[in-house]
Amino acid sequence: MQTTKPENNTQHQVPPSKHLQTSPFKGKTGLRRLINAFGYSLHGFRAAYQHEDAFRQEVLLALILIPLAIYLDCSGVEQALMIASVLLVLIVELLNSAIEAAVDHTSTERHPLAKQAKDIGSAAVFIALVILAAVWGSILLV
Repeated sequence: MQTTKPENNTQHQVPPSKHLQTSPFKGKTGLRRLINAFGYSLHGFRAAYQHEDAFRQEVLLALILIPLAIYLDCSGVEQALMIASVLLVLIVELLNSAIEAAVDHTSTERHPLAKQAKDIGSAAVFIALVILAAVWGSILLV
């Protein structure tokens, strides 16, 4: 057993947990690990696209905005910022979808902490969309 010392200086015994053991999938290294990671990423993109309406909408937005950013007469830095803001929305939406899937896997019953986790993920997507609007607006309208 591991011994930890809480702030009140009393000892607390923490039993070993099977959940803290290293995953058997962590043994891959080198090129095999990269190939596996690429496959997992493709599965993640496919799952998000198939199961998440918001992700599909944001992919459509990216398919419009990224070529537009390249087409517009902007500096390289401005184009990079415009494209990065679009990609940020996709990244945050993927993380939000992962949080929602993990929460739903744990339990589909209503619980305040499940709602809190989902609401916080949604807030993160909202902030990413505000950043996108601010970047595009400041470049195109100023």
